[in-house]
Amino acid sequence: MAKTMKQMLEAAEAAIERIAPADAIAMQDRDDVVFVDIRDPREIEREGTIPGAFRCTRGMLEFWIDKDSPYHKPIFDPAKTFVFFCAMGWRSSLSTQTAREMGLEHAVDIKGGLNAWKDAGGAIETVAKKP
Repeated sequence: MAKTMKQMLEAAEAAIERIAPADAIAMQDRDDVVFVDIRDPREIEREGTIPGAFRCTRGMLEFWIDKDSPYHKPIFDPAKTFVFFCAMGWRSSLSTQTAREMGLEHAVDIKGGLNAWKDAGGAIETVAKKP
């Protein structure tokens, strides 16, 4: 039987650690933490992002995490803690589950995403639109 998006999201949220925006804000200046914005570039240009966040669209996540992939990005060091976020926390919950399954044991998700981050007073940086 096919799964619905809601079922997949509920399973992901049950399998991962979701942190409050205030806890994520407290982690922002740590050298061992990487914030990962998995939103579409147009969203990032329109709404800004968390300062210093690494940008990885949801479609490239598996390819960039896998150290054997020709597209691997060294930023995905399993020794680091990864804080995934999107706009509301749905895509980032699924991404966090994927990251954990791929060996990033210290991957967490911001509950409520960037919207909750902003509501909690988290800093936002603007991103210039690419020509």
